[in-house]
Amino acid sequence: MLKLQRAFLAFLFIAFASASAWADEYTDTINVFKKAGESGRMFDSAYGYAVFPTVGKGGVGVGGAYGKGRVYAQGKHVGDSSMTQLSVGFQLGGQAYSQIIFFQDERSFKEFTGGNFEFGAEASAVAITAAAGAKGSTAGSSAGASAGKNDAKTVGPGYNKGMATFTVAKGGLMYEASVSGQKFKYKALKT
Repeated sequence: MLKLQRAFLAFLFIAFASASAWADEYTDTINVFKKAGESGRMFDSAYGYAVFPTVGKGGVGVGGAYGKGRVYAQGKHVGDSSMTQLSVGFQLGGQAYSQIIFFQDERSFKEFTGGNFEFGAEASAVAITAAAGAKGSTAGSSAGASAGKNDAKTVGPGYNKGMATFTVAKGGLMYEASVSGQKFKYKALKT
């Protein structure tokens, strides 16, 4: 059973990763967030941010998610990051989404880039989706409303412990009532 779940998750991640054929997926994803209300305003004041153009998520009972991203400080690409997530609870299906994490100041940036960083199950993200009151998470509840990624609008509570997270659904269908957290690994660019 575990091998079947792993094979299913691997298939989902490959399918979602290959579905995005953008010339520069990082720039395209950043532009979506820049045009999306609250997240767009954060680019002007944030010390830095981490952007993940495609996070693939799937599961049957036990699920997981994975995505690769870039980390920026004061507008400059300074390193790369990967995100993994394990979730337990009722879940079925797969989906892909984009995610951005803003760092309010140098302290929160250093906390994220200090090695392995983890959002606990209580962390929440503002979902930028086509439905009002949507749930999107790093495993918490959230709110947002829009008509799609090209004209997304966000509303949000702002920073929590120096970080703010936003997501944009890209596709897929997933039923979920689970507990999960995200773990990040950071690798600085060689100078």
